[in-house]
Amino acid sequence: MLVAAHAQTFFNTANVVSGVENFRDFGGTIVGIMKGFLGLSGAILIQVYNALCQGDPTTFILILAIVPTLVSLTLMPCVKIYKTTTFDDKNHLNAFSAIALIVAAYLMLAIILENIFSFPVWGRTITFIILLVLLASPVGIAAKALKEEKDPLERYHQIPGEPDQTTVGSSSGVDLFRDDEDDEKDMNLFQAMVTVNFWLLFIAMICGMGSGLATINNISQIGESLGYTTMERSSLVALWSIWNFLGRFGGGFISDIFLHKGWARPLFIVITLATLTFGHLIVASGFPGNLYIGSIVVGICYGSQWSLMPAITSEIFGVRHMGTIFNAVAIASPVGSYVFSVRIIGYLYDKVAEGEGNSCYGTKCFMLSFIIMASVAFFGFLVALALFFRTRWFYGQLVVRRLRRLSIS
Repeated sequence: MLVAAHAQTFFNTANVVSGVENFRDFGGTIVGIMKGFLGLSGAILIQVYNALCQGDPTTFILILAIVPTLVSLTLMPCVKIYKTTTFDDKNHLNAFSAIALIVAAYLMLAIILENIFSFPVWGRTITFIILLVLLASPVGIAAKALKEEKDPLERYHQIPGEPDQTTVGSSSGVDLFRDDEDDEKDMNLFQAMVTVNFWLLFIAMICGMGSGLATINNISQIGESLGYTTMERSSLVALWSIWNFLGRFGGGFISDIFLHKGWARPLFIVITLATLTFGHLIVASGFPGNLYIGSIVVGICYGSQWSLMPAITSEIFGVRHMGTIFNAVAIASPVGSYVFSVRIIGYLYDKVAEGEGNSCYGTKCFMLSFIIMASVAFFGFLVALALFFRTRWFYGQLVVRRLRRLSIS
């Protein structure tokens, strides 16, 4: 399990870093799509279990042991570097984004229908086949991009008043796409860790990612204490993947749009942490149907942190050592989850359940825990607000440089 967990982290790092490094003008969207499919994977695996395993967990574990390795070995020859234009990149991203949203909508519909009706084996099989077709559809985008890359009519971008060049550059031969100002700001992990911005981002992520992950870990037990049926709790757990996806995808995509309008990306961490505060209070309230609303709010806010944080890391600390810095900040998620799940939720639940057969029912079981987590999320909001004010000027300069690159292209 230790080796497997590190393997997943390696692929995650390679995807995020390569995406941000090669598509810097759409870094948030790229990370959002990659992280979004990671969020959808839980719902996809549920469909695999329903279609192929037919209630046999042993078969499911065997699939999990074999398929990821086979997928990696089969697809790794396809990983290559292709040169495209910014215009092409944007078109391909829009098409890929549309497919991601269609997959998410299809999964949500399938989960809801499967929990309302009892699907026969053939019904689950058809549902799974349609899902596989949707998941394979991005191959068409890749094939189109490859065809354009092999087009014999090479396209060059010429600066008015300068002679034709095979690479975009100035008369002095300097590559104008190489952002020297950005390169000067590249930091390694130790340089980043002595900055105030690193710790502001880390603390904000403990408050956001940590409390969000703690909610995921306990959502089924929360539902049980509030009298939700087994089917309702299963739906909540399955639909969480959809809300997680929407947060990851939306956080990156929307922040990219507003970044090009001059809004500093940390502002969206501020917004999501403020919203997360209300999400925890909704879960704490215990009113009928609160978990449906609370899980949507918390799921979207939690997911957004996973697309915003890597993009902000690359922009503030540079891309040269982004993999190391990004994973160092990501430690905030398990640290926060441990504190909230074990030291707060677990401790308070056991304290309330004493003398009642170690079981607890009613709002008293989790109310205080989520009020505490709401307070922590609000503290994270204040920390993220400080990061936003500290980086406003930097993001203003970043937007100017990116607009200059886009106008050149």
